[in-house]
Amino acid sequence: MKIDVNKLKEIVGEDNVTDEVADRYIYASDSSVHQSMPECVVRPGSAVEVQKIMRYANKNKIPVIPRGAGSGMSGHAVPIDGGIVLDMKRMDRILEIRPEDVLCKVEPGVINDELNRQLKPSGFFFPPTPSSGKICTIGGMIGTNASGIRSVKYGATRDAVIGMKVVLANGDLVTMGSNTRVDSSGYQLSRLMVGSEGTLGIVVEATLLISPLPRYRAMGVANFATLEDAGRMISSVIAEGVTPSMLELMDNVAITAVNNAQNLGLPDVAAIVVFECNGMVKEAIDFDMKRIKKICEKNNGTGIRVSDDPKEMTRIYEGRKKLFPSLSRYKEGLVTTALADDMAVPMSKIAECVHEIHDIAKRNNVVMSAYGHCGSGLIHTKILMDTSKKQQWEDAKHAVDEVYKYVYKIGGTTSGEHGVALSKAPSWKEEKKDSLEMMKAIKKALDPNNILNPHKLMDAPDDWVTATDLRYQVTS
Repeated sequence: MKIDVNKLKEIVGEDNVTDEVADRYIYASDSSVHQSMPECVVRPGSAVEVQKIMRYANKNKIPVIPRGAGSGMSGHAVPIDGGIVLDMKRMDRILEIRPEDVLCKVEPGVINDELNRQLKPSGFFFPPTPSSGKICTIGGMIGTNASGIRSVKYGATRDAVIGMKVVLANGDLVTMGSNTRVDSSGYQLSRLMVGSEGTLGIVVEATLLISPLPRYRAMGVANFATLEDAGRMISSVIAEGVTPSMLELMDNVAITAVNNAQNLGLPDVAAIVVFECNGMVKEAIDFDMKRIKKICEKNNGTGIRVSDDPKEMTRIYEGRKKLFPSLSRYKEGLVTTALADDMAVPMSKIAECVHEIHDIAKRNNVVMSAYGHCGSGLIHTKILMDTSKKQQWEDAKHAVDEVYKYVYKIGGTTSGEHGVALSKAPSWKEEKKDSLEMMKAIKKALDPNNILNPHKLMDAPDDWVTATDLRYQVTS
């Protein structure tokens, strides 16, 4: 059915609906490799408007794709079936900050870093720290269960969401969860919504736990000649009961890319590990940093630096902070693509996994980096390749398949924080094959007309390369 744009303008106002080709093109893609044109874009400003839009869409069986900042890397906001892209950024109000209850209430369009700016005067912060914090929205973070560099201590978004208001596919507004840290009242529906990637409902308000801002921080860095030593250091830190607030790995591909792009002069070693501890008592931080330093030394770490000076900590973290935008400078002609990019593995398997990723890349004629929040067992990989060549996409597809087969073999999982959507769906469906029917039943119960972000997760196409148009021009 053709969408009645005038009907939608009656709901949200003329300035908040567009079906212009240029606007539709912008909303056809996110930060993934995929693109597909929507029929129109709608920008609601309230929960009531979302309800009205969903009632219209459900009645006419029109697909609705919720979208935050479009920073998702797996195709979450790509409208495979056209339909309506629901841009939630107008709903950007911070509704309440309640330090006495250690929580806040926000609309889904609130940007992560802006929330933390507003929380700072109260002495609190929202712990999930995605690298896209300058642009990503709370709604998008809920959709993918985002985490970030401090997940090793504070967990992911799901650990911070205690309640929400959700508009279902039929337009009903439902309150889930509570205002309390503990809740044993029936099914934990709010936890189900986190990570559902817009397929079950549209979050219009979230109740989030916040944490006191730490008074003290210290950061350190160590170099390792082998991935095995770096992996043992990381797993030993966790196994010995230290609770770092950051524990990050960079492999040689990442180091080379950062040096090429930023000229930082990082050492040419197999791996660099950056670590941080934070808290309220300086003596406790100093104690833990000394313990980590000893663990580094025990595992052949060299060039170890530890500091609590803000300027020095900025220098220590600079390479890791600039890593992702630097990867395309690793080698002329290679472009960074987000494909198999955030698997999680048991701590003891980190070094082995990084080695295997590099071997898989060589076998398939691509380059793969391995870095990330290894204190949580999460490894980021990016495939660097010549995106103009069809054969490279086939090579990448084979590499992705091999990576995930290996990850499952060692007890890992498909996604630690970026979600599944399109790019990772074929492999993820293999991992979750004994629970797919249960997920489909839940989807059917909440969205019987299958209008909420269709063809994602368990309903995604089995070939991610041909699932949509690619954002890259393939010439040969």
